[in-house]
Amino acid sequence: MKRRKLTFFQRIALESLWFFCRAFAMTPYWFRYYVTENLIYVILYLMRYRMKVVKTNLRNSFPEKSERELNIIRRRFYRTLAEIFVDTFSLAGLSNEQCRRVVVCRNAEQHKAEVNGRDWIAMTAHFGCWEYCSFWGLIDPSQVVVAVYHPLRNQIFEHLYKRLRKRENTLTVAMKESVRFYMRHSKEGVDGKNLVMGLIADQNPPRRPDSHWFRFLNQDTLFFDGGEKLALKYNLPVYFAHMKRVKRGYYELSFERIYDGQEPVADYEITERYVRRLEAMIRDYPELWMWSHRRWKHKSPADLARIRCMEQKS
Repeated sequence: MKRRKLTFFQRIALESLWFFCRAFAMTPYWFRYYVTENLIYVILYLMRYRMKVVKTNLRNSFPEKSERELNIIRRRFYRTLAEIFVDTFSLAGLSNEQCRRVVVCRNAEQHKAEVNGRDWIAMTAHFGCWEYCSFWGLIDPSQVVVAVYHPLRNQIFEHLYKRLRKRENTLTVAMKESVRFYMRHSKEGVDGKNLVMGLIADQNPPRRPDSHWFRFLNQDTLFFDGGEKLALKYNLPVYFAHMKRVKRGYYELSFERIYDGQEPVADYEITERYVRRLEAMIRDYPELWMWSHRRWKHKSPADLARIRCMEQKS
């Protein structure tokens, strides 16, 4: 879909937001992460931002946890959400060298050897500051990261995020255009460099009659399977991007191969492997996932039956 040009007033709003982000990014680390982050956290918590959604998602995902344990995760999640605001605004002022410092790849050399000059797919999620995953193009400048994203309806924020994500060896491509983009560049790459197709695969796809349901966090869940289809069509290896928060604004990134690009697999097996890795990562660091998303708007017939059964028992 072709995007409309910004109006005069939209451009003023965009430049004002960009100026704010640039100015904020130049403030000291302590001010951004120990003053602004704390303030945003208090505001989000007092506003009870999507509190009902967060509570429901946590309760359904961790029925084995006590109310006290869920409350602790919820408070930590709002801390993470506040930190993501700060991380995102700070993107406007990060130099290439600073990007390499805020994200350290634990198994970079091993991963480079495994990929060995091939295109590959990185499957990530709304976990911690997921924008940092695109810094791989700076860690390994021989590759171009194609950050596949879902365009925003608000044109001002759409243009703002494009600026924030603009980085050396990184391109942003709309989800609907991602397959065509790869078809055009699969042979020669971009500027002679091989491609890394970065997919945020935990988004909520539209429900279809033939949708495949995955058991995820005690609930039947839909996942986009575009990464699997692309991998099988072009024999691309697939890696799960594991994120570990080190401290405020700093992460450790590592890649785990879940498909080598050649082995025969059953339908939805690659996506299933991704789902299992994601679930394990969330259970290890539950406060880092986006619990405020209405992730389970769609219910499978099996889940609806379970809900009715529980209601009858209560």
